[in-house]
Amino acid sequence: MSAEFVQVIGDCIRMTREVLFSTTGQPFIIAGSGTLGWDQAAANLTEPGESVLLLNSGYFGDSFTECFRAYGAEVDEVRADFGTAANLSDVEKALKAKKYRIVAFTHVDTSTGVLSDAKAIAETVKRVSPDTLVVVDAVCSVASEEILFDQWGLDVVLTASQKGLATPPGLSILLASPKAIQVFEQRTRPPASYYASWKKWLPVMKSYESGAAAYFATPPVNLIYAYHASLTQLTKRTPTLQERFALHRKASQRIKDELAAIGLKQLALDPYYAANGMTAVYFPEGLKAPDVIPRLLKKDVVVAGGLHKDNKEKYFRIGHMGITVVNEERGDVDKIIAAVKESISEALAEADSKKAAIPVNGSSEGPRPLARL
Repeated sequence: MSAEFVQVIGDCIRMTREVLFSTTGQPFIIAGSGTLGWDQAAANLTEPGESVLLLNSGYFGDSFTECFRAYGAEVDEVRADFGTAANLSDVEKALKAKKYRIVAFTHVDTSTGVLSDAKAIAETVKRVSPDTLVVVDAVCSVASEEILFDQWGLDVVLTASQKGLATPPGLSILLASPKAIQVFEQRTRPPASYYASWKKWLPVMKSYESGAAAYFATPPVNLIYAYHASLTQLTKRTPTLQERFALHRKASQRIKDELAAIGLKQLALDPYYAANGMTAVYFPEGLKAPDVIPRLLKKDVVVAGGLHKDNKEKYFRIGHMGITVVNEERGDVDKIIAAVKESISEALAEADSKKAAIPVNGSSEGPRPLARL
C-alpha cells in the first residue's frame, strides 16, 4: 500500500504493454503461476454452455482444454499431429461450422517445443469469425518470441514470470484487449471464480496504474520488484526487444544445428514449427533420461525430461532464453552444446560397453564380478 510500491507496480503494468507491443491492452499482474492465466480466461470470458475451439499441440493443450471444461465451456479440439501445430484449414473449417466464443491455443507448447503461428491463427479467426476472441497461452514464448498484440488482433495473452520474462516464478501475467474486457463486462452471470475474477482485479489494476493504492489480495511485493527490474532491462536498455528476438533465433538455430550434427532429431517435424526459446530432441536409440540427464547435471547443465504422455521417455528439453542467449559473453550456449555432446557420447560408450559384456550364444562366461569391499 506504500506510495513507493504503487509507483513500481504501476510501471510494471505500463511496461507489460510495451513487451507485448500494445497501447490498448489491460494488464493483470497477480500472485500465481501461469496456470492461473487459464482460469482467468475461462472464468471471465466464458459462461456455461458456450463453445471454445482449442488448438491442441501438446500436453499443455490437454490441460488448457480441461480448464475450460471445468468452468462449463463446451470445448472442441483441433488436434495437431505430434511435432506439428494445428492445421489452419482445419481451424477455418471448424469456425465455419459453428459459432465459438473463443479460439485458444498454446503459442509454444513446452512439452514439445512446437511453435504455433499466432499471427496466422489470429488472421484466420478475424477473417472467418470476427466476433470470436483469440486467447493465447504464451507462458513459454513472451519475451523470446515476437508477439505483436495490437497489430495481430489478439484478445488475451497469458504468461508467467519465470521464463522469457526472467523473473522468479510466482506471477500470473495477462494482457486483455478492449474487446475481451467488453465481453467480460457484458456477462449475464458473475465469473465462476472468486480469486481469478476480473470483477475483483480490474479496479485494482486500474487504481495502481493511476497512482493510487488498492487492495483485493496481497500482492507478492518482492516478485513485483524483481519483475520491475526485468521489465526495465527489456524495455529501457539495449538490446532492444526486436534485437532480443533476433538473438533468440540465432542461439536456437545454432543449438538445433549442433545437436542435429550428432544425430539428435527434433520433436518439431519442420523448422517452421520449432520454438526459439527451447529445443526438444529425441534421445539416441537405446538411451533414456537416466542415461543422460544426470551426466548433464554433473556438468552444471539442467535440462528437463520428456513431458508428452505418448513419448515422454524418448526425449528431453533444453531451455535457452533470456540472459542465456542475450548475454553472449557468458558462453552459456557453448556450455550447453558441449555438455550435451559429451554426455551423449559418454552414455553411448557406456551402453556399448554393457552390450559387449553380455555373454554370447548362451555362454555363462562373462566379466568377473568385482570383489565386494
